[in-house]
Amino acid sequence: MSVTMCQTMGFLVSALGFAGIIAATALDPWSTQDLYDNPVTAVFQYQGLWKSCVQQSSGFTECRPYYTILGLPAMFQAVRALMIVGIVLGAIGLLVAIFSLKCIRIGNMEDSAKANITLTSGIMFILAGLCSIIGVSVFANMLITNFWMTTANMYTGGAISGMGGMGGLQTLQTRYTFGAALFVGWVAGGLTLIGGVMMCIACRGLMPEESNYKAVSYHVSTKTPGYKTSAYEDKSKKSIYNESRRSEDGKSYPSKYDYV
Repeated sequence: MSVTMCQTMGFLVSALGFAGIIAATALDPWSTQDLYDNPVTAVFQYQGLWKSCVQQSSGFTECRPYYTILGLPAMFQAVRALMIVGIVLGAIGLLVAIFSLKCIRIGNMEDSAKANITLTSGIMFILAGLCSIIGVSVFANMLITNFWMTTANMYTGGAISGMGGMGGLQTLQTRYTFGAALFVGWVAGGLTLIGGVMMCIACRGLMPEESNYKAVSYHVSTKTPGYKTSAYEDKSKKSIYNESRRSEDGKSYPSKYDYV
């Protein structure tokens, strides 16, 4: 896969996942009423991050927002915060990724700058996907815990359930199970995470070769200048035999070597 194709596919997948995160956060059916023991009911309830709704058999739906913040469970508020942070990071990553696309030329922007921007957007998408997956998983864990606690209370006595039921008789309590928004959040977070990884992979291909800071090895030369040692010659002694003795008038006297 070419660098341009990898970057474009990562951008599109991340954008699709980001749209899914927004949709999952805004959707109401995060938890829906469990109809296993009561499939025929006149009222159907479901809850979201921002409001709870009641749907009647006639089709009329009434939703009521949560008017309190401090009265909500701490884990519920943490899920809200994670989804909002995911949306903010995804929006920043999407905005940055538009300028990093190789098919879009902006002024005299170099490839190294585009590579850095691509890496930044990829990291933003990865963090946004993780926030969405973690937030949805925490909410799902809350649902599972409440579901089994409610199930245990339904088949226990009134002393435990607190609803005046008799021991061994089923009391009427509403159980909630996974809603459609949870699956949308999981899929959207996964897509955003995959798109961010693809953007990070495309970053290496956009980096020019000269900007890949490769280590330069310096080899110390082992060749040292050779010093040739020779026997020391005493020039002073040699000059004794080469120089002949001269008289005061400039004439040289014969030496013993002249007769050899």
